[in-house]
Amino acid sequence: MENSRFLLIALFGLVLFFPSCGGDEDNPDADDSSVVNPTPLAAFDEFNIDAVLVSFDGDEITIESNGLPNHTSPYWEETNPLYIEPVVAAHLTPGRIGGDRSFTLTVPAAPELATTSSATGLGPIGISVTGVPIFNDTEGPNRPLEEQIAETFDYAGAHNGPSGYHYHVESTDVPENTALSHDDEKLVGIMADGFLLYGRREMDGSYPTDLDGSGGHYGETIHSNGEKIYHYHIINEYYLGSIVVLFGGDLRGTPNNIL
Repeated sequence: MENSRFLLIALFGLVLFFPSCGGDEDNPDADDSSVVNPTPLAAFDEFNIDAVLVSFDGDEITIESNGLPNHTSPYWEETNPLYIEPVVAAHLTPGRIGGDRSFTLTVPAAPELATTSSATGLGPIGISVTGVPIFNDTEGPNRPLEEQIAETFDYAGAHNGPSGYHYHVESTDVPENTALSHDDEKLVGIMADGFLLYGRREMDGSYPTDLDGSGGHYGETIHSNGEKIYHYHIINEYYLGSIVVLFGGDLRGTPNNIL
């Protein structure tokens, strides 16, 4: 993949930073499709340049990824420099990181809240800052995450599956974790509806208290330059007593396919 990250066109910045208008910013549960939520350009500085290419074309943003993370994992081939012995996973699912994979997501530069929310399905529902796809809180049709599945997650909150290596849950606080969000305010990725996903905390270190059922609200982020924008947080709730799901609700915007 090319190392060049951004393909900018003239006047795009006017779209990205045009002030939000319409809707009730203090009530994220109010369905108001007129709300304009510009995506801060600075957020894309967080993405792994060896895996992710971000391009801008008018009022759309395209995120392309090869799905290869920039952190260690026991799911790498043992000959890879990023391979480590398992430090969290009790068991490993079949398969290794790598192969001919690609993920492409095109979203509006200013995503809007939809009139109705949309349930997530199996497969990728977002792309993380490392380039690895984000999955929801199920392992298969009508099969929620369970203890046996949780035991296959590496410290990054991921395991391998038929569609390759992917995240389900928040990373673990272990010394090996030097790149991923854990119980903090860092950017986690971008969801299929174009809204950004952040860690469990606000910029001041507190947990947000006004999240909707999807973990979303209006507020400032580390990238929004003082503007209040709609964005998601990892919801601060433990599942199975030990794991925190990255995204287990509905998408509040209009979902786009990750190809």
